[in-house]
Amino acid sequence: MDTSMAVLAGPASVALGAKVCEELAVTPTVYDARRFPDGEGQIELGESVRGRDVFVIQATSPPADVHVMELLLLADACRRDGAERITGVIPYLGYARQDRRSSRRSLGARVAANVIDTAGLDRLVVIDTHTPAIEGFFASPLHHLTAVPLLANATPVRDDSVVVAPDLGAVKRARQYARLLEVPTAIVHKTRLDGEAVEASDVIGDVRGRAPIIIDDMLSTGATIAAAVTAVRARGAVDPVTVVVTHSLLVGHAREILPPLGLAAIVSTDTVAIDPPANLRFSSVSVAPLLAEAIRQLHVTRPW
Repeated sequence: MDTSMAVLAGPASVALGAKVCEELAVTPTVYDARRFPDGEGQIELGESVRGRDVFVIQATSPPADVHVMELLLLADACRRDGAERITGVIPYLGYARQDRRSSRRSLGARVAANVIDTAGLDRLVVIDTHTPAIEGFFASPLHHLTAVPLLANATPVRDDSVVVAPDLGAVKRARQYARLLEVPTAIVHKTRLDGEAVEASDVIGDVRGRAPIIIDDMLSTGATIAAAVTAVRARGAVDPVTVVVTHSLLVGHAREILPPLGLAAIVSTDTVAIDPPANLRFSSVSVAPLLAEAIRQLHVTRPW
């Protein structure tokens, strides 16, 4: 076992972190995460990380504020114990959708990046953020991984399949899937009305008589997927309808919105720890091998 490496599976990523450690053949570093009666959190390491190359695996998934603070506390405990280098491995990066300011709104992605930068992390590893440009918000070097090949390999494909981008922001990702799956693409023109409601007004591309594979970076409230399914069916798309996303949050009314859509399958990853509804055909692809390989490569870049 490589004792120069230490891997901490944060409270938001305990199961995924354990899988990554299994891939790396290391034992997860022990720590105690306490929460005091007033709600404050505290991290205490159960073993020394002095002089070690530390990797902290912690998704900043809902509740994002809590999980961001846990990431900061984990990193701070390691830094104060004398870690040689600390890498933040963030499978799902919260606040990434707040990357553009409009009217008098706050710029959440920049605020979150500034806060995470204060943790003293030497570098970051993320998976399929909402936009690759998010890297510019961070002072630390950021390694952007993608789960698209893993998900494409797990996606059922037919001769009449078509990859559908549910909005213009997903077009580049849709083309990646289409190239890997060797099927055509279509695009839904979507307008967001508020935090949960969206409206699909048009479909660009031929979906008539085809089985849609709707792809996106995340499945949050389900409103975007529902609008896309309605739009392509109105244009003549046929069952089965498959949804493929990297991050499944299933927040808001997602658990009520999705089952009536009659989806054949939802293919996602384990970047976010959730309990999928029993009335959804949900399959999960683990990103543990992807993260383990990234950690392995980052660790060997310097002799410890």
